[in-house]
Amino acid sequence: MNTGRGCVLVLDLEATCCDDGSMARAEMEIIEIGAVMVECVTLHTLDEFQAFIRPVRHPCLTDFCTRLTSIQQADVDAADGYPAVLEAFSAWIDRHHVVGWGSWGRYDLHQFEYDCGFHQVPWPFDFEHTNFKKVFTDRHPIKKRVGLGTALTMAGLGFDGTPHRGIDDARNIVRLLPFLLGDAVLPLPRF
Repeated sequence: MNTGRGCVLVLDLEATCCDDGSMARAEMEIIEIGAVMVECVTLHTLDEFQAFIRPVRHPCLTDFCTRLTSIQQADVDAADGYPAVLEAFSAWIDRHHVVGWGSWGRYDLHQFEYDCGFHQVPWPFDFEHTNFKKVFTDRHPIKKRVGLGTALTMAGLGFDGTPHRGIDDARNIVRLLPFLLGDAVLPLPRF
């Protein structure tokens, strides 16, 4: 990722899901976009974007999804659909000089691809994706890729907010950026 002048978009998505096999992976839909715009040099937060999205394939959230994400049915029922939210998100991105975007793993990249294809809307990114989970593993002597919570623990940080909420996960990824893009080293023994 080019970390010269400009901003990095840190993103986390939440999507419809189940734990009983009743929903195919290809039928999952984004229900929350959480994004934080970070200045590349200082790694300081410049702006945030958060929006719920009303799903159409499986409009009723499963109990599992609600428990996992804490997103309530009323949150998505009151939300706009994917095309309208993506338009607002794209307008927000365009207000910044973005040089790259990243997420914890490749799930978010693929989920955006699914949803853009299903809704037949343009891809919102004109810049490269970075898998922060891979960067974290490559940068530190770790044997396998770890989840966001484990990475925070390894960095001596606790999780701020609610796990599996897009905006909170994005904010916590930002807290790890010094260990990904900066000079910070892990204070704990390697896992």
